[in-house]
Amino acid sequence: MASSPCGNGNFDSGLEIKTRSVEQTLIPLVSQITTLINHKDKPKKSERTLAAIHRVGQAVSVAVGRFVAVGEAIATENQELKDEMGQACFEARRAGDAIAQLTDVASALPSQADGRVTVFSDRTGMVKAARLLLSSVTKVLVLADRIVIKQIITSRNKVLVTLDHLERVSTFQEFVQIFSQFGNEMVEFAHLTGDRQNDLKDEKKKARMAAARAVLEKCTMMLLTASKTCLRHPDCESARINKDGVFHRMRCALEQVIDIVTEARSCGENQLLPASIYNGIKDFKSSVECLRENLYSSSPQSMGSQLEALVERTEDFTDSAYTSHEQRQAILSVCQLARQDTQQLMNAWIEAQSVHAKEATEDMEVAILKTCQSIGDLRREVHKVAVGRATDLLKVHGEQLPLRALKTAGAEGNLEAVAEYSRKLTEQKEQLVETCRLLCHVSGTEPLEITCVHAEETFHVIGPQIISAAQTLALHPSSKIAKENLEVFCEAWESQLCDMALLLREINDVFEGRRGDKRPYLSLPRPGKLSANLKTAKAVKLDAEEQTSMAKLGLELRLLSSDLDTEVEKWEAQEHDIVRQSQSLASMAYNMYLFTRGEGLLKTTLDLFHQAEVLSEEGLQLCSALRTFSTQLVDEEKSVVMTELEKLVALCQQLQMGAKTPVQGKTATFQKVDSSIQTTKGILAVVLYLLPFCNKLSKKYKSERSSLGSPQDWRERQDASTPVREEGALNSKNSNGFGLKSLEQHMAGLNLLESK
Repeated sequence: MASSPCGNGNFDSGLEIKTRSVEQTLIPLVSQITTLINHKDKPKKSERTLAAIHRVGQAVSVAVGRFVAVGEAIATENQELKDEMGQACFEARRAGDAIAQLTDVASALPSQADGRVTVFSDRTGMVKAARLLLSSVTKVLVLADRIVIKQIITSRNKVLVTLDHLERVSTFQEFVQIFSQFGNEMVEFAHLTGDRQNDLKDEKKKARMAAARAVLEKCTMMLLTASKTCLRHPDCESARINKDGVFHRMRCALEQVIDIVTEARSCGENQLLPASIYNGIKDFKSSVECLRENLYSSSPQSMGSQLEALVERTEDFTDSAYTSHEQRQAILSVCQLARQDTQQLMNAWIEAQSVHAKEATEDMEVAILKTCQSIGDLRREVHKVAVGRATDLLKVHGEQLPLRALKTAGAEGNLEAVAEYSRKLTEQKEQLVETCRLLCHVSGTEPLEITCVHAEETFHVIGPQIISAAQTLALHPSSKIAKENLEVFCEAWESQLCDMALLLREINDVFEGRRGDKRPYLSLPRPGKLSANLKTAKAVKLDAEEQTSMAKLGLELRLLSSDLDTEVEKWEAQEHDIVRQSQSLASMAYNMYLFTRGEGLLKTTLDLFHQAEVLSEEGLQLCSALRTFSTQLVDEEKSVVMTELEKLVALCQQLQMGAKTPVQGKTATFQKVDSSIQTTKGILAVVLYLLPFCNKLSKKYKSERSSLGSPQDWRERQDASTPVREEGALNSKNSNGFGLKSLEQHMAGLNLLESK
């Protein structure tokens, strides 16, 4: 049983709300129904107020009627929900009629004393009608949400059937035909699951959905080349092993998506996540601090056992062959200190219990502080080791030496060299898998733990697949498709290394108290002049192969936007124009990155081009701020800024013109997408060079002159150059597809009552 999204126990719908769309639809309804009921406390109303109440009551009834009509249409199309939906619609209509009757002027009675009208004479009836309306509307929405789940399952089933056909094809002609169908089905599945992922309230489910969708995204291109290689070389065992691995992984990912949307028991988080040191420390610290409130809630022995279980988890660090002697000793020393401090706490605790103390003694308080400090030291030590290990590995493996050597050896048909470099890649894989396991211990949030587990599984699976692809190429060194296949698997490895670098930053953000969440950019796509020149353009969705080729470009864009966020945070004057506009650029670039994954607010290429145009305008605003900043610089410094500024202006204008230029045909559209993202990367690269340089100069001039100008002057310049944000287009996208928009609008009219 779940209460209403507003947390008002008076409106318990009896249904668990699992998606943001349903929750956000219900919040204004709950709020306004509460307002309506609260006005029962003042039954006497003026004629003006009475008229407003009457209009709103009748409007609510009409809106509910339209809403119910949509619900009944859904029931007709989905026989399995017909009875439940019919009952919910009947209750909603009855509640709407009751509210209309209770707010009817004809039912109001004039007061003999002052002539004013008394309305809502039946408070119990109004409360009952309001409860019924909310619960029935919630039920209709939740039932409609089942249709979305059904669509995802149906889409998955189509993909599975086509996947089975693909696995059994024996000719290239048949393969090309079926893969084209498979690509279209995967695009549909990607958009359905992407929307679902964004709509989920549970962050752990969102992370697990993202992991499964990432597997499907990367495996689609692998499936193409692995299947082609197997068709070209049907008797090659390594090619068959390579292909079988891809098909198996795709089926597992498809099943995981369905487990998430249907909440199957087999996909419980307890089976997915190992016990982490971070969670162990958090639970242990909570137990220690609880002693301040209750000395008798647990026993000293249980606390000792809890600490030992936590120390046992550090063996993943201390038993690792890749942990240095110094790091191992540091962890063991901190663990020993935590044991000593905990023992002192237990002694003080036992003594306090022996004298029947009602609260923590002074000795206990000192011991609690020392224990919390030593356990905090343990967290910092393991974090330092895990992050340091990951950073070093990324630097070493960023050169991709084993991959390059495998490609060369395979192309030369040198099986011995392939075997040698396969061993090196296997060792690298084991290091990365273990490092992901250590990062999971210190990630700090369950969604990040899930991402670490996904990274670990990805390295574990792709490593052997690269080796089988290299073996196939070595056996058939003149095969172009075998060479292409190895290249695709190597790119997937490199892509996962990029993902690991981003994961590392997010873990550091959590450790340092910054969540690193991207701010949504609320002005896209904007109505008006930006969309005027694109009215005749046709919105296009990238297919699976195009999205795969965009993935690497998108990751590069994400890294740049993350670097930009990092540089922005280094500025002391966060209200500075340069800072604000750089933040906007980073957020918009991040939205473009999400587009390359089939996620986020940008659903089609038309959305992307709108975003590119907005970004170019924001970039030109940044140019204006930088030009103002440069007027206070000396010649040499000014020359550097102006040189980069010219590059930035040219790139922004190039992006703007490219976004406005109409194109026709899928190939031209894809090229325009590629060009827009490439130019955006160029813009971010220039801004990344300018930001630290300008920050350094800003600090220098501040120290020399106490400021670059009066704070008032800076604020005036900022106010003058701040662009007006228009959010209408985005807000219009939030209307519910089940006919509740009019209901929301009429219920919003109840705000009029709050001032009466």
